[in-house]
Order: sequence, then C-alpha cells, then structure tokens
Amino acid sequence: MTETAFPGGGSLDPNSYPGTDSERIEQAARAAFAAGRPLRIPARRPDAVSPRSFWLIDAAILLPGNATLILDNCTIRLSDRCRDNFIRSANCGPGIDPVPPLDNIRILGVGSAVLEGAVHPRSTGDSAKTLGERTFGTDAGKPGESQTGDWRNIGILLANVHRFSIANLTIRDSHAWAVSLEYCTEGDIRRLAFDSSGCREIDGERRIVLNQDGLDLRRGCRNITIDTITGTTGDDLIALTAIGGAPRPCGILGRTEVCSPRMGGLDEDVNGIVIRNVVGHSAGGHHIVRFLNTGGIRMRNILLDGVVDTSPDGFRDHAAVRIGDSNPAWGGVTPLGETAAFQIVNIQSRAKAAILIAGSLADSIIANVLNGNPGTEPVVCTSGPGNTANLEIRSALTLPEC
Repeated sequence: MTETAFPGGGSLDPNSYPGTDSERIEQAARAAFAAGRPLRIPARRPDAVSPRSFWLIDAAILLPGNATLILDNCTIRLSDRCRDNFIRSANCGPGIDPVPPLDNIRILGVGSAVLEGAVHPRSTGDSAKTLGERTFGTDAGKPGESQTGDWRNIGILLANVHRFSIANLTIRDSHAWAVSLEYCTEGDIRRLAFDSSGCREIDGERRIVLNQDGLDLRRGCRNITIDTITGTTGDDLIALTAIGGAPRPCGILGRTEVCSPRMGGLDEDVNGIVIRNVVGHSAGGHHIVRFLNTGGIRMRNILLDGVVDTSPDGFRDHAAVRIGDSNPAWGGVTPLGETAAFQIVNIQSRAKAAILIAGSLADSIIANVLNGNPGTEPVVCTSGPGNTANLEIRSALTLPEC
C-alpha cells in the first residue's frame, strides 16, 4: 500500500482524481475521512487542464469532527467564482440551525502552506459593508446576490468545535477576517502569518478591502492558546470580540457570524485565553491586539505576553493594545468587573497609544511597556474615571523620538 492509498483501493491524494480542483479535494477528503486518515493536500500537479501548481477552489473545504487537514507545501487560492471560506467546520453553513458540536479538528501546514484570496473577489468586508460602496466585490449590483459581506468572507471559520488546532499557515489577501472562531474551546493556534494591507490592486486599480483582521475569537471561546502570530493585516491583527445581541437563526447570510447569540444556551463568556509572541502591525492603522466585550458577556483570565510593533517609520497604529470601547454602537463602556483578570506584559509599541483603555478594566496587571511615541503616556485611559479598579501598572517607559 502506498502512502496515498487506503485498503478500499482509492487514493488520498487530490491529484489522483478527475474534475475541478474543488471536486478533486472533496473526493480525496471523503476517502481520507472514511478511512480515518488525514487529508493531505500536496502541491497541485500541472496537467492537461492547467499548468498551475496551486489549487484554485470554488467552495470551502469542509471538515467534520475527528478530521485532520494537512496542507503540505501547497498554495490554495479562492477562484473568482468562489464566494465561500477556504476552510469551514462542516457543522455550520447556509441554513444549518442550530450548529451542532464537533470535536477534534486539526488544520496543519507543512513547509510553505499558503491560503490566498481571489484575484477578483466576489465579496469582501463584514456584514455592515456594502459591496462597491465601501469595500470591493464583483457581486456589487448583481441581482440575486447579497450586497453586503458576511461570514462567507472569512478565511478559516470554526464554530462550536471542542479541541482543535491550527498551525503553520500563511494567509494572504483575505476577503475579511482571515481566521474566526465562534464558541470554540480547548484549542491551540500557532505560527500564523498574515499578509494583507486593506487594499488590493485589481486590474490596475487600487481597491479597498475592509475588515481584514488576522485572528478573531468571538463569543464563547475558552481555554485557547495562541502563540507566534506575525505579519500585517488591514484591520486588527488579533481581536477578541464578544458582542452581545438578540437570538436569530444560525447560518443566515448577511451576518458576519454564522452562529446566533445565545445559541443553545452555550456559555458566551471569553475566558482562559493565552496570547504570546505577536510581531506585526495593522496596515490600516487599527490595533495590533484588541479586546472588546459587550452586552453582559464577560471577558476574564487573559494573558497577553509579548507584542512587538513592526509599523514602518512615519506610521502609527491607533493602539498596540486596546481594551474596550465607549462607543454606544458597541454597547458603550462595559460595567466594571466584566472585563477583568488581565495580565498584559512585555509590550513594545510605536502606536499612537501603547495601551489604550477605552472601556473598563479591573483586577489586572500591565507591566513592561516600552512606548515609542513620546507624544503620549504608555497607558492611556479615555473612558473616564471610575472605569478601572485594582489595576497595577509598572515598568512603563517612554522612549524619546528616534
């Protein structure tokens, strides 16, 4: 038995199947998962159909529970026909309500594993952005097509998954958030590199692409380790954003989240998150790491250890680290105690604010902040007095202008 064969006589290599690239990958996935084996996607072999060595997919690669996807020195690009994710947990999608739990999903890159957005994206941005007005999309003005972004623009989307890992991937020119997790627990995310800038040159014209976050953790994410996140994004590099709302059906289009708020009574709090070794910046001038919880959702027991701001000379992000928001559109300042038990340490910033407290923060430590902007203090609180409590700040140094 060869490395890519299994006892049923089929192949585990997508190159061995006929059809479009998506059809080849889907056939290999069925064979691999039926055999209890990983789906390994190597580089595409040039053939009579195309000399391409990269895969061009029309639909998301769907992963069931107990599935491992290995991207082995390959590049996967979304086709211009595709209005879908690169990769999605198979328990969620259009019309799937509710989203049932899955267990044990692994997405692993070997060597150079790259996910690339389409040359001509049909849709970009989140559900608040109209195509052709605020963000690019070839579906703009087309009858029968949604005229806003939604969760299909997310690169890797996992929902209600227990035990998971994502490692060693580069995601380039994402259509919105590169990776988003909803109600995911007991996970490990390591060595992700992002390469997006908030705009693209498409057919010789500069086009705006909004909401290009790197990694987003949404409602109900708990006990997750994030280590070694690098690169540049058009929006926040890492964002933990748990925003409350009224229940609605899952799997509807026109929303940036595939799951409903308060889905099935699941715990919505964000708790037990470790983030280490973040090296990068937001090319859109936003934040390197952002924390935001609203609507009664708590965010607690967070460790952020190690941020290095790589912004170029003459450019400043809004903040290296931002906690909360006073904007009523986001629910305003969170009641004291709902954002608490943070350790934010070893932050090296060139931003307008190294640490910006725009909401509330309690029972927390901020330490070892190197502020490269002499025009501001290392820790800035804009939400007003009374919105911090039991907050210890130590070893915060401002550098002179270089």
